[in-house]
Amino acid sequence: MDYLTLNTGKQVPVLGFGTYEIPPQATEAAVTAALSAGYRSIDTAQYYNNEAEVGTAIRKANLQRANVFITTKAATTGYEATREGIDQSLRTAGLDYFDLMIIHWPMGDSLGTYRALEEAMRAGKLKQIGLSNFNIRQTKEILTNFATIPAVDQIETHLFLQQTKMHQFLTANHIVHEAWSPLIEGPRTLAQQPVLAKLSKKYQKTPIQIVLRFLTQNQIMTIPRSVNPDHIRQNFDIFDFKLTDEEMQQIMQLDRHQSAVGWPSAMAEDE
Repeated sequence: MDYLTLNTGKQVPVLGFGTYEIPPQATEAAVTAALSAGYRSIDTAQYYNNEAEVGTAIRKANLQRANVFITTKAATTGYEATREGIDQSLRTAGLDYFDLMIIHWPMGDSLGTYRALEEAMRAGKLKQIGLSNFNIRQTKEILTNFATIPAVDQIETHLFLQQTKMHQFLTANHIVHEAWSPLIEGPRTLAQQPVLAKLSKKYQKTPIQIVLRFLTQNQIMTIPRSVNPDHIRQNFDIFDFKLTDEEMQQIMQLDRHQSAVGWPSAMAEDE
């Protein structure tokens, strides 16, 4: 496993497990499979409605709490609603703290939302705080108004939208670039890319594994999801090889600067 260092000094796994669109009734089993495969970073959200199942899986895994990095996301807007939402998420998950809580998307009162996160961090309820789906302009507003630099910005990032401009901006400001939906193209589309097919043959890895290695090797925190235990294990099995600089450049040429979902539209400012 490779690690990244957040601006707080905390080391985090570069590869985590995402739970977006995993139904609550399937979440505990999926997270349990991920933890068994070696994942030590789990991503959930208030919006996903599966914080409780994530917490249950972690408690049942009998792992030391300090060894599992848990991220959730605030779907509230403004100081009061977010302050209450943080406490509710902790109760729902059955946890004393979250390792990271981020604003799920820019809202009407993102400054109030971030203020509540910052306050909760100082109280020990959150270890790190950050953003999701914030473009450069919106991120600069947070940087201008708060002493606490966001630990991450979780944004749509995949083979066809590599977010090079955002990556450079985030890196320059000591914010980790995190990818949501890193495999949004799907295995069939990835297999049709000659560069990936060639590298798959060379390294005896699937095109999906090649893409995940490309992202993580580029210092992008990445959270693929699956409910298939075999796929969960395969997604984690990417740290026994390293792409060359030339191969990294070849994959970079596949970037189309193209969002697969077009959401949020404000991100188009930075594409």
